[in-house]
Amino acid sequence: MKKSLVLGLALSLVMSLGVGCAPKTEAPAAPAAPAEKPAATEAEKPADQPAAPEKIYIPVISKGFQHQFWQAVKLGAERAAADYGVEISFEGPESETQVDKQLDMLQAALAKNPQAIALAALDSRAATPYLEKAEAAGIPVVGFDSGVDSPIVKTTAATDNYAAAGLAADKMAELIGGAGKVGLIVHDQTSQTGVDRRDGFVKTLEEKYPNIEVVPVQYGEGDHAKSTEAAKAIMTANPDIKGMFGANEGSIAGVINAAKELNKKDLVVIGFDSGKLLLDAIKGDLVSGAITQDPVGIGYKAVEAAYKAYKGETTPEFIDTGFKWYDKTNMDTPEIKEVLYE
Repeated sequence: MKKSLVLGLALSLVMSLGVGCAPKTEAPAAPAAPAEKPAATEAEKPADQPAAPEKIYIPVISKGFQHQFWQAVKLGAERAAADYGVEISFEGPESETQVDKQLDMLQAALAKNPQAIALAALDSRAATPYLEKAEAAGIPVVGFDSGVDSPIVKTTAATDNYAAAGLAADKMAELIGGAGKVGLIVHDQTSQTGVDRRDGFVKTLEEKYPNIEVVPVQYGEGDHAKSTEAAKAIMTANPDIKGMFGANEGSIAGVINAAKELNKKDLVVIGFDSGKLLLDAIKGDLVSGAITQDPVGIGYKAVEAAYKAYKGETTPEFIDTGFKWYDKTNMDTPEIKEVLYE
């Protein structure tokens, strides 16, 4: 009796402990994928990580590209771009008569939504609708070389062309003895430089030298060949002419060519700008002297002013880049030589 009781109790204990029953197993859970770290916001970026540099693009649209003058302006613009850390483009039409082509360039520049624009307008009035578009888009425009006849333009970096041509007139009067006929070849009558150089020369002679007669002005479009023909026409129609003025690099090249062809050895010739042909003519006594601008300075100041206008800085209405008279006696001095180009 006792033995059977002990066996029963042992069996009950074994059953209660589950001995002899296979335990139920479960497949282990797959490890959770690590949570993807969200991208850091600007505020969460390390303080020592530099921000992406601001890209500032300024298209520089000139009146031309063919003369060495514009290459010197381009050099100055590139120097300013490097100094101020901006990107520029520099372009102009092949001829300074291609107003429509320059306007196409201006329109294309506006389409790129630049931070500012520097413009040397061939025709101020024709450019007005594009200037209005720039103003509406909040794109400041500065002028260079040629003034742009519009209140939209923030400033203009240029020579005081009226005063510079007035100095050429004073030199002409001095060299011809204050009396006689004088002619002039001007690049155009639509740009501000053309108008100011023509008027500065003609009006100075009319107001200060009553014994000097100015024959009708001829325009050569800044082209050597056309300027040569225009100068020859003046010299042929006025065999007693005593002086000739060429109002830019292309114009004076035409006067020099015409004087050579017609053997006008006693003619007093005065130029504007520089270039190898003009410099050689001064050294060879065919040209008495010329007015030089600072083309590198014009390009530099144009880009500098455009940058400052974009930044909201106040700019003067006019940035005078200066001019000087040079001739055989001073053209090799450091002061003059640095603003001449071939």
